[in-house]
Amino acid sequence: MIRLVVAAALALAALDVAAAQTLRVGDQKGNSQAVMEAAGVLKDVPYRIEWKEFAAAAPLLEALGAGAIDTGLVGDAPFTFAAAAKIPVKAIAAVRQSRAGLAIVVPENSAIRSFDDLRGKKIATGRGSIGHQLILAALEARGWQASDVQIVFLAPSDAKVAYTQGSVDAWSTWEPYVSQEEVLFKSRLVITADGLTPGLGFQVATPDAIKDKRAQLEDFVRRLAAARAWSQSNVESYAATWGKLMNIPPAVPLNWLTRAKIRIAPIDDDVVADEQKTIDLYDRWGLIRQKVNAAEIVDRSFGAAIEQGAGL
Repeated sequence: MIRLVVAAALALAALDVAAAQTLRVGDQKGNSQAVMEAAGVLKDVPYRIEWKEFAAAAPLLEALGAGAIDTGLVGDAPFTFAAAAKIPVKAIAAVRQSRAGLAIVVPENSAIRSFDDLRGKKIATGRGSIGHQLILAALEARGWQASDVQIVFLAPSDAKVAYTQGSVDAWSTWEPYVSQEEVLFKSRLVITADGLTPGLGFQVATPDAIKDKRAQLEDFVRRLAAARAWSQSNVESYAATWGKLMNIPPAVPLNWLTRAKIRIAPIDDDVVADEQKTIDLYDRWGLIRQKVNAAEIVDRSFGAAIEQGAGL
């Protein structure tokens, strides 16, 4: 009985501390905040969430490194670069989804039919992005060199312009850009990440946040996992909500979300092994100066909260 009273008191004390603090969350438009609001999991949060929107993962990770935010969602490719650059962040949850939404697309009327047809051609993608990762993995799978294609590094907005104007032959990109090109412009997928890259995303946090705001982070990843579980069971309604938010026809997010099956997963041995594959790929291509051990850049202690939210 005494132990139960003490445990209850400690839980209440932790909640009081959490309520007094603000969790600063980095996000990209249409991502975590959108799905959490649509799922209704933000209605009773016992602390303040301060959302900060970023155009891409790289500036989000820079903000984490500078201590401007506590946590954020990024792809495995930019996370790998950040880890190699010694930015003090750790992965506390993984994002698993279909790899069919990471693809190299070409215009409907292009003569290019496969990745082999891209030899000597220009492919737009973001430097250090998951699109860059896909190109490298595809080159390696064929025994090609980096010089066998021309990689044009552009931000998504600039890549879209170059792709539309024909300044590049193909675009290595991710969702929802892939579905947008497929649905609205009849672009074709010449290769996807299936069988080539792990297709991981990560909820990452600073060591200080993990230490000082653990209660909020555990609660946040639990709610995020619950929101993603809700979105899988309510694909059509979420696609409609997302489409309105982003001012995009609902057929685009419906195509994306039906295929993606996004879920939040605990950091386990499989996640660590998949992240090590990404690290090793970049190491082989000489893109990171220092080899990183995946097990040292993750924190497995949030697994119970994630499983609770996901209903596992």
